[in-house]
Amino acid sequence: MPVEICHKLRYELGFWSCEWHQSFTGDHRYPAQATLLSKLGGTTREASLQGALFFINRRKSMKRMLSGIKPSGELTLGNYLGALRNFVNYQDEYEMVVFIANLHCITVYQDPKELRQYLKDAVALYLASGLDPQRSIIFLQSDVMEHAQLGFILACNSYLGEMNRMTQYKDKMAKGENALTVGFYTYPTLMAADILIYDPDYVPVGDDQKQHVEIARDIAERFNNRYSPTFKVPEPLIPKVGARIMSLSDPSKKMSKSDHQDKGVIYMLDEPSVIRKKVASAVTDSIGKVAFDPKEQPGIANLLQILASCKNTTIEKILPEVEQLNYGEFKKVVADAIIELLEPIQMKYRENVSTDLLEKTLLDGKLKAQAIASRKLKKVQHKVGLEIFKK
Repeated sequence: MPVEICHKLRYELGFWSCEWHQSFTGDHRYPAQATLLSKLGGTTREASLQGALFFINRRKSMKRMLSGIKPSGELTLGNYLGALRNFVNYQDEYEMVVFIANLHCITVYQDPKELRQYLKDAVALYLASGLDPQRSIIFLQSDVMEHAQLGFILACNSYLGEMNRMTQYKDKMAKGENALTVGFYTYPTLMAADILIYDPDYVPVGDDQKQHVEIARDIAERFNNRYSPTFKVPEPLIPKVGARIMSLSDPSKKMSKSDHQDKGVIYMLDEPSVIRKKVASAVTDSIGKVAFDPKEQPGIANLLQILASCKNTTIEKILPEVEQLNYGEFKKVVADAIIELLEPIQMKYRENVSTDLLEKTLLDGKLKAQAIASRKLKKVQHKVGLEIFKK
């Protein structure tokens, strides 16, 4: 009987199944299982069955949301305000699938040692920001090899014209860059696979990344029309506050984690003294009035956006508190707000990297994500005729 129940749970629950499978074998490496036991009491098997019912109901009642961050550099304040903090808030409303897009990092050369550190820091900061492995699936993209395989299949269902129209590719070509890798050219189809393999309802993105969700939608609809309904067509979700934080030194550009040694970028692990120095040197203007005017005062407008986002409020509500300040006083208020926001995260980060939490989180996340991804890939391969026998 337990084995039959286990198989049913694998089918019904997908990514949760590995936890209950372990409970039947007596292996309690998974934190969610320990929580179920402590909350529900009773035997391992009883906790597993009750937990299974809980998550079946949870899965049926919640929409799924998916997102990933490419840690090709240190994570920035913009990454937190525009993405990570929202992920944490979404955990109570959605079934969250959050991954670290490390395959996308290598479309341009990365120093292997640096890349490993960026990945480790990204996981630690995900957790320090409040993402909960018991409420979200957190994993490395490369740990779930189904992403790459589906990426190639979707590339074979996409067209050169679509890749040529991608904004990042067009920008690189316009600048005359001629050493682009094939991976950089085709990464949108891998990104489409990242999304579609989990059938999410929503994909939260910055306004500048909306195109990637749109092409994933196009590919999904084409595949569904060609082979029969297979993929859910996701909707992009663009946050209204803190969706795009700009560089302190050039407010016409997004604050980017790839801008090494740029004084315009605040990293999540920057010391308070470094943050104060960067904010103090932020580009402003000669008008001398704190007002939200992105066209005439882009630097001040960006600082107001940062302040409002750090305070988790709107610019309209925060402006009356600072509009009488001179620029020096205003920058101090902004720096204080950033430090107040990041210090507890940095403290939690230091705790995380001193334990085996990162390794356990990624192992757990890999098993959960792979359970979903493998089922979808098998279905896709069967529909396109790649599989001879049904497995």
